[in-house]
Amino acid sequence: MDQDQTATQYELLPGEKPTLKTISRLSGMAVPTVSRALNDAPDINVETKKTIREIADAIGYVPNRAGVRLRTGRTNVISLILAPENDMMNHTAQLINSITRELRGTNYHLNITPYFYDDDPLKPIRYVVENHSADAIIMNQTTPDDPRVRYLIDHNFPFATHGQTSLKTHPYFDFDNHAYAAFGVEYLVKRGRKHLVVVAPPRGQFYAEDTISGATEAAEKLGASLRIIRRINSDNSAEVACAALKDILTEDPTIDGIICSSPLAAMGAAVAIEKKRRVLGGDIDVFGKEAINFLRIFRRDIIVMKEDVARAGSFLARAAIEAIRDPLAPPMQGLQVPTEDDLAP
Repeated sequence: MDQDQTATQYELLPGEKPTLKTISRLSGMAVPTVSRALNDAPDINVETKKTIREIADAIGYVPNRAGVRLRTGRTNVISLILAPENDMMNHTAQLINSITRELRGTNYHLNITPYFYDDDPLKPIRYVVENHSADAIIMNQTTPDDPRVRYLIDHNFPFATHGQTSLKTHPYFDFDNHAYAAFGVEYLVKRGRKHLVVVAPPRGQFYAEDTISGATEAAEKLGASLRIIRRINSDNSAEVACAALKDILTEDPTIDGIICSSPLAAMGAAVAIEKKRRVLGGDIDVFGKEAINFLRIFRRDIIVMKEDVARAGSFLARAAIEAIRDPLAPPMQGLQVPTEDDLAP
């Protein structure tokens, strides 16, 4: 049944407002059943939920959040807590888009709560929990012993993280940066590269440790020289990365491979190589990763690994909802392990 047919089948009476009682009248189901179906109660079957939601959409029913909160104690909101990033177009936008798509058709709405690096990272978490402005939190840029995770666990508040922590008992989805960095080293060594550098994530974040250990272990195994660049990280702008890498290439002209943990770092590396009159893909390689198809358009000779952020966002939305519905269930955990199949053609 298409949308026009649905709208015709379910119509309001003159002067009637779209309420739970209206949906009850149109569906022939009791008001409590309608309410539970709209709240995705597990004891209501899928077909009933589908019918109720079709009617609600057809008549323009919008739940009163204040009323929902009074009746159920829930807000039907999931808060995505993010710090502003230079790489907004590539990574964060994809994450937001995939989470909102997964929440479409559910009772949950997404609110974005910002936090800033120079502020207390617990501040936005406390605000959401203490004011109960959301039913669950999704957050990223985790640290090994993340105080936000410990706080949420201590307060029994549902959440999911984009990235792992040393605590393995909470919902998360992650890209295997250890495998990514190791693969990058192995791939470049196969191409004859022997003197590699890594632009790693900011120190202190969980995926920085993963990236550094993965690259270091692979380089030791294969006998390649490896240097972790300290003066910049993958969160820096392309301009900052370019300037630093240009200096580094001047200091050590033997460098023939650069592994980058962000598209901006890869872009900066490519430009730095050109400024040094080196040949990208000829005498020096750049190995990077991205969430959208851009780097190969920017420079076709960058070697690119695809990070499936859309998959991450979809998984995190489901994990957050599951944590709300059944806090005693085993946490949903997912990991994208990159392989050769994830290399951009």
